Amino acid sequence: MHLNVVNPNTTAAMTRTIAAAAAKAARPDTVIRAVSSTFGPASIEGAYDDAFAVPGLLEQIKAGEAEGVDAHVIACFDDTGLDAARALADAPVVGIGEAGFHLATMLAHRFAVVTTLSRSVPVLENNLLRYGLDRRCARVRATDVAVLELDNPASNARAKIGREIAHARDEDHAEAIVLGCAGMADLAASLSAEFGVPVIDGVAAAVVLAEGLAAIGLRTSKRGGYARPLAKTYSGLFERFSPKG
Repeated sequence: MHLNVVNPNTTAAMTRTIAAAAAKAARPDTVIRAVSSTFGPASIEGAYDDAFAVPGLLEQIKAGEAEGVDAHVIACFDDTGLDAARALADAPVVGIGEAGFHLATMLAHRFAVVTTLSRSVPVLENNLLRYGLDRRCARVRATDVAVLELDNPASNARAKIGREIAHARDEDHAEAIVLGCAGMADLAASLSAEFGVPVIDGVAAAVVLAEGLAAIGLRTSKRGGYARPLAKTYSGLFERFSPKG
């Protein structure tokens, strides 16, 4: 099994965190290609960053397809560029947000999401609506810790995440928690033990689902919305993205 795990931002330290979480969840014989985008935002925090992260993500999806990977994981909780990546790829493409949401519904009647900045909350709420899972989500809560501050001890990130988990459990009556950022991946197990509810890391969830889809031979549909991009010319900065059809 060969997985292409793409961090759509350009921060190498976050990619290392993602790679470690992916390796821990993956089957022993799975080979993981964990990569960052080569250009784009250093972190993805809201719709504006999402838009600029997509081209770099698609380059890495294209590179993974060229290597013949069995599946792709988009390691941003916003599921940045997910539909575009599925149109480009034949192999399955799993976003860590969608994966985390779906696994939460299999473990609990109601779940909550704990993410980074408040500006990311509308993106995640819109995704929940799009996936038809908004009724299962009690609330999306923000810690107001920036993505690149998650590894900074001075940010007190873990305590802030824990505080929102406690509020989600006790006030929102959430029975499971989905961590709303790939940079939180290494905290899931300890937070689950501390708060007594399942705490789901989207990276691990997406790796397991991607492996499963590939293992039973499923590929991305090439009819309708995920049909291959039409052959046309893109101009200016996007010239190299022109599809060949």
